[in-house]
Amino acid sequence: MDKQEILTKIKERNFTKIKFAVADIDGILRGKYIHKNKFLNALENGLGFCDVIFGWDCADKCYENSELTGWHSGYPDAKASIAPETYRQIPWDDNTPFLLGDFSNDPKYAEAVCSRSLLKRIAAQSEEMGFKPIFSQEFEWFNFLGTPSEIAEAGYKDLRPITPGMFGYSILRTSLNQPYFNDLFEMLQQFDIPIEGMHTETGPGVMEATVIYDDILAAADKALLFKSAVKEIAYKHNFMATFMAKWNKNLPGCGGHIHQSLWDLDKKQNLFFNANSADGMSANMQHYIAGLLKCLPEILPLFAPNPNSYKRLSGGDWAPRTLTWGIDNRTCAVRAIPGGEKSTRIELRVPGSDTNAYLALGASLAAGLYGIKNKLPLKIAPTKGNGYLETGNGLLPDSLEKATKKMAESEIANELFGKAFVKHFTLTREWECQQIDNNDQQWELKRYFEII
Repeated sequence: MDKQEILTKIKERNFTKIKFAVADIDGILRGKYIHKNKFLNALENGLGFCDVIFGWDCADKCYENSELTGWHSGYPDAKASIAPETYRQIPWDDNTPFLLGDFSNDPKYAEAVCSRSLLKRIAAQSEEMGFKPIFSQEFEWFNFLGTPSEIAEAGYKDLRPITPGMFGYSILRTSLNQPYFNDLFEMLQQFDIPIEGMHTETGPGVMEATVIYDDILAAADKALLFKSAVKEIAYKHNFMATFMAKWNKNLPGCGGHIHQSLWDLDKKQNLFFNANSADGMSANMQHYIAGLLKCLPEILPLFAPNPNSYKRLSGGDWAPRTLTWGIDNRTCAVRAIPGGEKSTRIELRVPGSDTNAYLALGASLAAGLYGIKNKLPLKIAPTKGNGYLETGNGLLPDSLEKATKKMAESEIANELFGKAFVKHFTLTREWECQQIDNNDQQWELKRYFEII
């Protein structure tokens, strides 16, 4: 939708307010309601947004190690730009207009901290190489009985999932809470986040849904909005949804797998598909997989951004730390899915549902393009059995602290994302490591349960 169409929409319905949001470094949407007149001016000229959103963590605690902004700078305004193509209306909020934005027109923030701006740069690089990236993210998340106040007042103890037992792919469990699941499917569709499929996963009260694929920037917009929308719709039913990677050590973790393929610029030909090869995979697809496996250890915090993320990667959660790939093998870090020209794609299984979609999708694309640019050969043989046992090619770092140190020192990371971004992002991950509280068994739930 262009600016003129937005103006027409707003005038037709006589809206008085608009909701607007931008993503912080953790992928948390920070936003506000603004008056229609202020919005109309901002649509043309941008608007100021306090840069504290890049100067504090997911708990609104100000960083003490940030150089970009802080007490030393006085937390000035950054110039946000509204993205008209993200216009949609919120069906559970009286169809209030909603738009996303970024800081791509403010160089200071675009270079170092704005994750949407970073993704736009990586997507532009892909198109310069002749590739249109088509992506989708799928999510697993747990649902609980109670309101934010009730669960917080109970100290995040004795959490009660909305259904009991291990009921993966169960049609019984969705029938227990039909109004909620129907609202999810229908309201997400109305919110321009169409769902390809939704089902129960193995675990009490856990669901999985995949957003229908799109161009990478739109796919990332939808992925961020999906998480926020699910939480808001859950509130309407007195439920809480969590996208923590591993909320309970005795239950499966929550994945945020990324499906991806490269097409020609007209989106008529899937460039991962080769009908003449034995496995249906093109040379570009093989280079892309090689790039993912090469870069993964160097940029892991973009896929596993919190200390809690690494509990999911500890083994047994369909998310191996092994540097493996296989054809339609869900025990591998990279699952190649050959098929027809339309369906051939790659699924990166390392990311959890706690990711910032702009960073996770952007990092996946950047790593794959690195493999194509450098024509990296796919030397690692495909795993045909249990990928958890294939440790010969190396393992991913087993903690955020180790992964952050590796990324901070990585030449590849600096090449892919720029020194300014890598410096700021790794400083925020060092800060995140410092927030670990070994004296409080509930610290992860208190910190990540609702917000991440």
